[in-house]
Amino acid sequence: MRSSTSRLRLLVTGLVAQHPRLGGVAWDYLQYLLGFASLGHDVYYLEDSGQWPYRLGARSAGRSRVARDPAANVAHLAKLMERFGLAERWAYRFPVTSTWFGLSQTARREITATADLLIDVSGALERPEQHRGRGRAVYIDTDPVFTQLKLAAGAREFAARVAAHDLHFSFGERVQGLAIPTPYRWRPTRQPVVLSEWQPGNRARKAFTTVLSWTSYAPLRFRGESYGQKDVEFRRFLSLPARAAPISLEVAIGGTRHADWEGDAAAPPPPEILRGAGFKVVDAYHVCADLDRYRSYVESSRGEWSIQKNGYVRGQPGWFSGRSACYLAAARPVVVQDTGLAGVLPTGDGLLTFGSVDEAEAGLREVDAHYERHAAAARALAAAYFDAELVLPTLLEEALASDA
Repeated sequence: MRSSTSRLRLLVTGLVAQHPRLGGVAWDYLQYLLGFASLGHDVYYLEDSGQWPYRLGARSAGRSRVARDPAANVAHLAKLMERFGLAERWAYRFPVTSTWFGLSQTARREITATADLLIDVSGALERPEQHRGRGRAVYIDTDPVFTQLKLAAGAREFAARVAAHDLHFSFGERVQGLAIPTPYRWRPTRQPVVLSEWQPGNRARKAFTTVLSWTSYAPLRFRGESYGQKDVEFRRFLSLPARAAPISLEVAIGGTRHADWEGDAAAPPPPEILRGAGFKVVDAYHVCADLDRYRSYVESSRGEWSIQKNGYVRGQPGWFSGRSACYLAAARPVVVQDTGLAGVLPTGDGLLTFGSVDEAEAGLREVDAHYERHAAAARALAAAYFDAELVLPTLLEEALASDA
């Protein structure tokens, strides 16, 4: 097994073409690619999720949102890769016709066969065993608690995909200690952030902001308990805008609704709920529609205030959002609902956590009153805990260790 300090051939997965209007999603995967490339590695991007891609202009739910012609999605991916010097280093499979774009079949197969590591971020590959070569396959769990719940529930297809990997890492740095049974050793890792891409000097607006989906999928149940989405937790904090006034709270949320997944399907649409509670609501499909608009939205914010998925709050896996890491990198303080971060990340300066409305209000007022100190601490936290030049070498070292 080669050393992590030698030049490695790395194959990184993602969902960039599938979600062309989600700038934050693109950053999640792109920062792996840019980080590995800046370390001198031979890096390639592979997207083969087996999922229908979404249309660039789609806003409504249902079949009209999916792309039956992938041309726009492929063009979006190609433009992004070319922008960052990766024009000849990507491959995408359109699942409906099983057509490949990007690298030629010969080049793709040669790269797959010779890659030192296959790094499957978010477990994005539909059939990871088809992309195995001489190196190890690494699973990066970006959705802790829910990943382990699906395994515990015996979801056979999902379990087979996870089992096709040699090593398993998780953004839930305490997930190994959860009561949910798991057959794997989940090694802690974090979202890498390329600090040079996030500028702390830009002028900030007065609003604390966040970007979210009301629900991402249906709640999961385990031993009689429900593990839900952000819609469950947000209802506990609807009084916060009035409590924290005159501090402004803004939410960027997409227009897609999955009413059958929500705890109260008869409730008004999420934007109406939020506006009625005093949050300012903006369209995430507009303000965060691409890499640059997403970054501008983060950098223009006074800081982030956000609740978490109910499953993260209930499970306490020590998870921290890649989105929040970008706020820190932009020197924007972060005030977020606690997911078991004690002992994982330092809190109190630049990063504050809460479990109740009182604590959320106190955190916002503390940051607002001592903003410059918290802003400087936020950037320092990003440099110490999320810098791609620190996170990625550690990941490689563990993945390549002879006893892994």
